[in-house]
Amino acid sequence: MAGENGNNYTQFKSDQSVRWCPGCGDHAILNSVQKVMAELGYKNEEVAVISGIGCSSRFPYYMDTYGFHTIHGRASSIASGVKVANPKLKVWQITGDGDALAIGGNHFIHTIRRNVDINVILFNNQIYGLTKGQYSPTSKRGFISKTSPFGTIEYPFRPGELCIGARGQFFARSIDKELKLTVEVLKEAAQHEGTSIVEMLQNCVIYNDKTHNAITDKEHREDRTIILRHGEPMIFGKNKDKGLILDGMTLKVVTIGENGITKDDILVHDAHCDDISLHLKLADMEYPNYPVALGVIRSVDGLVYDQCMEDQLADVQAKSKVKSFKDLVHSGQVWEVK
Repeated sequence: MAGENGNNYTQFKSDQSVRWCPGCGDHAILNSVQKVMAELGYKNEEVAVISGIGCSSRFPYYMDTYGFHTIHGRASSIASGVKVANPKLKVWQITGDGDALAIGGNHFIHTIRRNVDINVILFNNQIYGLTKGQYSPTSKRGFISKTSPFGTIEYPFRPGELCIGARGQFFARSIDKELKLTVEVLKEAAQHEGTSIVEMLQNCVIYNDKTHNAITDKEHREDRTIILRHGEPMIFGKNKDKGLILDGMTLKVVTIGENGITKDDILVHDAHCDDISLHLKLADMEYPNYPVALGVIRSVDGLVYDQCMEDQLADVQAKSKVKSFKDLVHSGQVWEVK
């Protein structure tokens, strides 16, 4: 219950009853966020949680922090405004695959491009849950839902590809039931300066149950996912005998000990590399051809929008002859009426 500095994560729990469905992955994510804030020593009044519309967007009600439940798809805009208006606040945006990537897509990519210092948690259950089961921008092609009774004919967005394509500086991924990994990833996101995007593969037990089951069930999880950590070789599998290498420009899954492959041949993860090429390949990996990448895939430094705005304002103010309202009204043509 207590964090590294003695803080209790229950300090971030509000007095509101959590009204997500029993078994929903949102519960685990909520607990992980509260734990991270406690372990990082946050004060309640230092945090603002901003959400859009969707099941995940009830999140601010369950946090004993500042919060704003906004409108559909506009959480990125409002979270950006909150951070620019009060840069001292630690701003967390909670959004879903529909809220962020459909009606909110334009705001989402421009927040990333600007690199505003906010932490975005993108809940991805590949369905519209709050509005009762329509397919979303991340639903798999062929997915049957109330709005695609014969199967959707659209290709889905890949959130990692979208983030990196928008010049994203930080992208990570975790699974709702992987509590330890989620806390690890969210801590890194919180400590990153600039926009951090964390895609949470989350389960909707009512409208899209077990949508991630191919990679999340205990029997196959270790063989079908790979946890990436900076500076460590890209090795995975129950027996830690599988790995990733580059075959020309293509990622390839190999077995250590076969065809002369040794651990020294396996790629070492460099999350801090400015070049996006390998990060994009890792973010795009999908089962069954590849293991799905979890952990921090990309984390690089870049110019931060709100910091640049503060610096610009300070520079303009220092050079300006206008130092007060009186200076302003007397700075143009002035005449006296008698």
